[in-house]
Amino acid sequence: MSFSQLHPNIRIRIVTSFLTRLVGNMIFPFMAIYFSAKLGPAITGLLLVLAVCAQILMGFYGGYLADRWGRKKGMVYGQWIQCFALFIMMAANSPWLDSAWLTFAMMLVQNASNGMINPAAEAMLIDVSTKENRTYMYSINYWSNNLSIALGSVVGGLLFATHRFELLLVLTVISFLTLVIIAFSIKESYQPKPMTHAGSRTGILRDMFASYKLVMTDRRFILFSLSGMLIFAPEFQTPNYVAVRLAQEFVPRSFGMFDWFTVELTGIKIFSLIQLENTLLVVLFSLAVIKLIKHLKEAPALYISGLMYIAGYSLIMYSNSLIVILAAVLISTMGELIHAPIRQTYLAQIVKDDLRSSYMAVNGLVVPGARIMGAVGITLGAVLPSYLMALLIFSLGIVGVILTRSIVLQMDSTERLLPHTKEAAR
Repeated sequence: MSFSQLHPNIRIRIVTSFLTRLVGNMIFPFMAIYFSAKLGPAITGLLLVLAVCAQILMGFYGGYLADRWGRKKGMVYGQWIQCFALFIMMAANSPWLDSAWLTFAMMLVQNASNGMINPAAEAMLIDVSTKENRTYMYSINYWSNNLSIALGSVVGGLLFATHRFELLLVLTVISFLTLVIIAFSIKESYQPKPMTHAGSRTGILRDMFASYKLVMTDRRFILFSLSGMLIFAPEFQTPNYVAVRLAQEFVPRSFGMFDWFTVELTGIKIFSLIQLENTLLVVLFSLAVIKLIKHLKEAPALYISGLMYIAGYSLIMYSNSLIVILAAVLISTMGELIHAPIRQTYLAQIVKDDLRSSYMAVNGLVVPGARIMGAVGITLGAVLPSYLMALLIFSLGIVGVILTRSIVLQMDSTERLLPHTKEAAR
């Protein structure tokens, strides 16, 4: 399997997503600093929460529309909205206009457009992929996303304060190019059933509610998503509880390189080192791990990598030894690289064909849910000692792995009982 052998829709989505995320990560991670300076920290926190809520709520509506309109139409409409928002956002940060409130309003619209685009795009990837190439597809997509974050964050740190207008200009141009590519190069991957209440707003709302009721009552899907939230929660403790703990508990120590220079390591520097090691490992070893996954049995690899992931982060939450922390980051990152694409492959098998975008919209709550658990970790960490925090997170992760295993076993037994299912689906 190679990148050129993937469906054209997949290749286009990965490339356009990489370019958009690359420039986006030069801008949006630093918007909190911008709004804090312009509007104050208290208002900034509330505004950022509103932006996240807008994306989540629009994700539900976008997921429904993609199942009723088709993937391409949902992506095109969402991309049009995004182009408009970014253009106005660029104007609000130009040499002729400087408006923080207009910038926020357009960031709100831009977040909402992402909520409309993402469920449709994720469902499209499932539509045009096969069980045989999905793990490879998700591995490449995962690598490109992390590479865009790594490069974008570095460049953004250097340019955001002084070249915000230019960065927004580049992002706007890329957004318009993406719109043209989607409109003229991507092929529709799903033909929806005709809507029975096309002219009735009440009927549409009733249909939307019925669609999500079906998704929310899919016990296997809900448990699989919950297990993912429990497994991924430890990672989001790093910028929250772990950062605070290291700043408070890590005893600063100095390391000298002969007589040339001396480096003092503090808790904050160790936290930065964790982030740097994780990013470098993901960028440098993702492609090698893709080749490794081809030779692994997916189910055992999913369980073992999940255990590696939570074990590594649990050690990071407890240890103050530099060697142990660096080794734990290596273990957790290798687990992450194996676990994430295989999990996505199983998720693609769970979702129902006619509600794929709605399923992906609900699954989009996994990361926000894990982030909330990460934020709660700071509060719990003020009461519980670090070894109990590590034990708690490890226990929740184990529950996640057990839930994952039970769902996968159900899927395997279903396939054995219905040997003709795959052929019928093709």
